Amino acid sequence: MYAIFEDGSHQYRVSEGDVVRVDHREAEPGSRIEFDRVLLVQSGDQTRIGQPTVPGARIVAEVVDHPSTKIYVQHFRRRKNYRRLKGHRQWYTQVRIRSIETSG
Repeated sequence: MYAIFEDGSHQYRVSEGDVVRVDHREAEPGSRIEFDRVLLVQSGDQTRIGQPTVPGARIVAEVVDHPSTKIYVQHFRRRKNYRRLKGHRQWYTQVRIRSIETSG
C-alpha cells in the first residue's frame, strides 16, 4: 500500500514505515502530524485517485528529528583577488509514516 500526498509545493510517495523530509514545522520529536491532502491511494489492485484529493483519506506521521545541513557556496576567480564564501542552512522536519487511513 502506498499513497501520494502534497505538502507545501512538494509531492511525496510514501508507504507505512517510510521516513521522509518535509518542510520545517514547529513540532516536538515524537509528536503526531496529519497530512490530509492525499492525491492518490493504492492498495493491492485497487487505486483511488483524488480530484483533487481523495475524500476521507489522511496520512498519520510521527516527527523523528529536525536535522539540518549547512552548505557553503564559494566563488573564486583566479588572479583577480576575488573570493566570496556564503553559507546556507536549510531547516526541515524528518517524519516517519505511521499509517495511511482511508474511509470507505
